[in-house]
Amino acid sequence: MTTEAAAPAGESRDEIGRARLRKEDARLVTGRTQWTDNIQLPGTLHLAFLRSPMAHARILRVDTAAAREQPGVVAVYSGRDFAHEQGSLPCAWPVSDDVVIPDHPPMAVNEVRYVGEAVACVVATDRYKAADALAAIEVDYQPLPAVLNMTEALAEGSAKVHETGNQAFTWTFAGGDIDAAFRDAPVVIDRTYVQQRLIPSAMEPRSVVATTDGDAYTLYSATQIPHILRVMLALTTGIPEHRLRVIAPDVGGGFGSKLQVTAEEVLVLLTARRLGRTIKWTESRSEGNLTVHHGRDQLQRVSLAAEENGRIRGLKVDLLADMGAYLMLVTPGVPLLGAFMYNGIYKMGAYDFRCTGVFTTKMPTDAYRGAGRPEATYAIERVMDELAAELGIDPIEVRRRNWIRAEEFPYTTIAGLTYDSGDYEAATARATDLFGYDELRAEQAARRERRDPVQLGIGVSTYTEMCGLAPSRVLGSLKYGAGGWEHADVRMLPTGKVEVVTGSSAHGQGHETAWSQIVADSLGVPFEDVSVLHGDTAVSPRGLDTYGSRSLTVGGIAVLRACEKVKEKARLVAAHLLEAAADDLEYAEGSVRVRGTGAGKTIQELALAVFAAHDLPDGVEPRLDAQATYDPENFSFPHGTHLCAVEVDTETGMSRIRSYVAVDDVGKVVNPLIVEGQVHGGLAQGIAQALFEEAVHDADGNLLTTTLADYLVPSAADLPDFVTDRTETPASGNPLGVKGVGEAGTIASTPAVVNAIVDALRPHGVRDVQMPCSPERVWRALNRADGGTA
Repeated sequence: MTTEAAAPAGESRDEIGRARLRKEDARLVTGRTQWTDNIQLPGTLHLAFLRSPMAHARILRVDTAAAREQPGVVAVYSGRDFAHEQGSLPCAWPVSDDVVIPDHPPMAVNEVRYVGEAVACVVATDRYKAADALAAIEVDYQPLPAVLNMTEALAEGSAKVHETGNQAFTWTFAGGDIDAAFRDAPVVIDRTYVQQRLIPSAMEPRSVVATTDGDAYTLYSATQIPHILRVMLALTTGIPEHRLRVIAPDVGGGFGSKLQVTAEEVLVLLTARRLGRTIKWTESRSEGNLTVHHGRDQLQRVSLAAEENGRIRGLKVDLLADMGAYLMLVTPGVPLLGAFMYNGIYKMGAYDFRCTGVFTTKMPTDAYRGAGRPEATYAIERVMDELAAELGIDPIEVRRRNWIRAEEFPYTTIAGLTYDSGDYEAATARATDLFGYDELRAEQAARRERRDPVQLGIGVSTYTEMCGLAPSRVLGSLKYGAGGWEHADVRMLPTGKVEVVTGSSAHGQGHETAWSQIVADSLGVPFEDVSVLHGDTAVSPRGLDTYGSRSLTVGGIAVLRACEKVKEKARLVAAHLLEAAADDLEYAEGSVRVRGTGAGKTIQELALAVFAAHDLPDGVEPRLDAQATYDPENFSFPHGTHLCAVEVDTETGMSRIRSYVAVDDVGKVVNPLIVEGQVHGGLAQGIAQALFEEAVHDADGNLLTTTLADYLVPSAADLPDFVTDRTETPASGNPLGVKGVGEAGTIASTPAVVNAIVDALRPHGVRDVQMPCSPERVWRALNRADGGTA
């Protein structure tokens, strides 16, 4: 491993835009770090959970007596033992006035509503003895009907998941006159798409350690949200917030699955309080597939009205969203994030959106990389290809006739969002050039002409997304329970080094590197002289954590603003020491200088002078530290064009991605290597939904994909080489001009791949293949189109 060479003496090199290797990788890649499961505290006891084997049942009896007699067992608890102290797991997003938020006990007391729900637990001297003792617990269940299909769940007379029924909420949005848009429309496209249920598979399984010191508690958790978790645990358990410390050590990925307040976190903490001992739990991978919240699982009914030239008149979306058995932290809000994105990058006169949340007897769904935006982008990009096919227009051309032109920004969409900047033409032109679009279309025509059994399909996805989830007032208007600001402290140490404390909690994004680059450029200090602290509520007491591609666009700007305050303080001190007027001073290249002279003080000299405090201006405190809290006025809107070429064997159904080009516009880039890594990871997850991944239940509600042998997470060998590039239209809403990037690849890639497969099969009469597009599903789609019964 090598690092970039330093700039020659006297030569300035901007850090922002520089492809720095991540400074945190040395410990992460080699494992010389503290993952939660690595934490070994004296006297630790281990917790294991007995989980329901039934999707829906009443609990008649839980007998723990025999389990208590097993070797190494310290305690055994059922839900009734925790009934009066465990509270209800929180839902922070009551999206509508009619929303139903059922009680959600961390451990079931009277009824279970999905396979994997905890019904008892064992505390033992090691994890294996705890797991072994679970077999001695006896539970009697009275089976109740499983509720698995959303449409059937809403039908009259359906079995109920909760006494209130199976409808969790309805939420509607309308813009323009939708009836007029569809009335006498020359072209109407009606399609139904299925967003299959997905299981997040972070590299590091979830793990929790709770320890106690009198009435004070420390919880270590592999979480994305230490600050939010602290608040919610205090509200749920009654432990005063100031007596609870939450630490997220280095976290091995999350993708939304660790944006949660989990039953295990609550129960580990309560058990530590009961026993006065350190308690630890780490999930197995099979346990994780059952009990990590799932993603997607939507039924999308989409109608698009257009003119004969392809111009869109209006769009209607009727969405069923599977909530699972309960509403978890942001479960009902996830499909609504997509509500503002179904229009994509396109202009239209009317838009109508309706979402119905449905309870089923499955693991709850919640945020998974992209959270509502991938689903929306999939629907609009699929239906745009259908429109192109209906009219015999090239798919890129039909998009070009409808997208917002560069000169029209800022542009307020039919969904009410104001896109601040973008250039869809530039990104598409670059992508088609890299892809060899015209040449591939010519090859496709030749294959069709000779009826080649291996057909070539070309998929297009021109996307945008709303991210940098932040504007607190907007989130409040959507009934979200928290704000969207972010906090940072920048501390000048006496020796001139810099300590940054950020409320953004990294789980693989490279914050320590990117924040160091921002600070190095702003303060004019060496990159190596900056350290970044995060993830510990005792060190970083203020923050709203990491999700929704908000780290840089919100947390990074908070860091920049704190740096600006440090420079202002430095200017005041320097003016006093240099006996100059503050207005005559400038801050440049790490020094405060008198304009037009050589006189000045470096920031390091000023930091030491302030520490000594021998000669400070009256009223100035002896510190150069500063803090800032930043709450943006708007989201950020990255965009791009993704093109995919897929070869489909019409005899076997096998699909192979031959080439993939992604040109993204994420505004100003702080570190190109980090951006490249985020795009590659996002592409892998988006392609995985298109081709490989699906959570499957049987008729009784049992999850059949509980292991990685059954749930197909692709490896590098399953994925193509990616050609990536960028265009740059800086965001106008923040001083760095940055936009989010963490979810872009996931959002754009799924429709690009499926569009390519359908494009290959369109001459055979196929206009959809349900995801994941396995060889069997592709073959069956071909067979049905040819008049078969498969």
